[in-house]
Amino acid sequence: MIILVVGASGATGRLLVERLLGEGHKVRAVVRSAGSLPERLTGNSNLTVIEATLLDLSDPEFSELVGDCDSVASCLGHTLSFKGIYGQPRRLVTEAVSRLCHACRTVEREAPVKLVLMNTAGNRNRGLDEPISLAQRAIIGALRFLVPPHRDNEEAAEYLRSKIGVEDGAVEWAVVRPDTLLNEESVSDFQVFESPIRSAIFDPGKTSRVNVASFMSKLLLDDSLWEEWKGRMPVIYNTEKPGLAES
Repeated sequence: MIILVVGASGATGRLLVERLLGEGHKVRAVVRSAGSLPERLTGNSNLTVIEATLLDLSDPEFSELVGDCDSVASCLGHTLSFKGIYGQPRRLVTEAVSRLCHACRTVEREAPVKLVLMNTAGNRNRGLDEPISLAQRAIIGALRFLVPPHRDNEEAAEYLRSKIGVEDGAVEWAVVRPDTLLNEESVSDFQVFESPIRSAIFDPGKTSRVNVASFMSKLLLDDSLWEEWKGRMPVIYNTEKPGLAES
């Protein structure tokens, strides 16, 4: 299997690339600098690194990127700095997702491309009646206008839900929504839900990046798990009580 990973040099993206390579799959990683990837990854013969600013690529270059790929994973995000939050491109994730989907539609293939987008539990699935308090609604509304990356994440997920939908012949998708991200050394027990079970603002859960990478890789590689979650926006939390297994 050939898998394209964008946002591969980020904290979660690197973990996802490492897991996919560990499973013996070929990975095509788009990064602005090859030096941003650890040597243990760049020395793997199954990894192809494309040094590029993703949105600077032309439409034909996007089509070439996805041309022979079975799956695409996006771990794109905005750098946590003033420039990263308020600078350009403000719609990095949304524009990347829409252009990747467009590129998938330009390439003839027997089966749809699987696309997994890493997002956030602070973003509601508008296709479901996910409850949200008035206080949280007010804060999310403020974030939407004051913190551009939040709005970008919302629009990227909504593009897949409303523009691509569940019957597109070229793309199938899933949006993975972790809560507060943690750095942990190894995969631990985690649970997956269709909707948030706690408030991302007032009672946030915790999700380790390595667990996000584990779940994303399983979605890409396990056909039965993919059938369960495609066209949906699963929320992932670390398991708080010992002994609970992965959902």
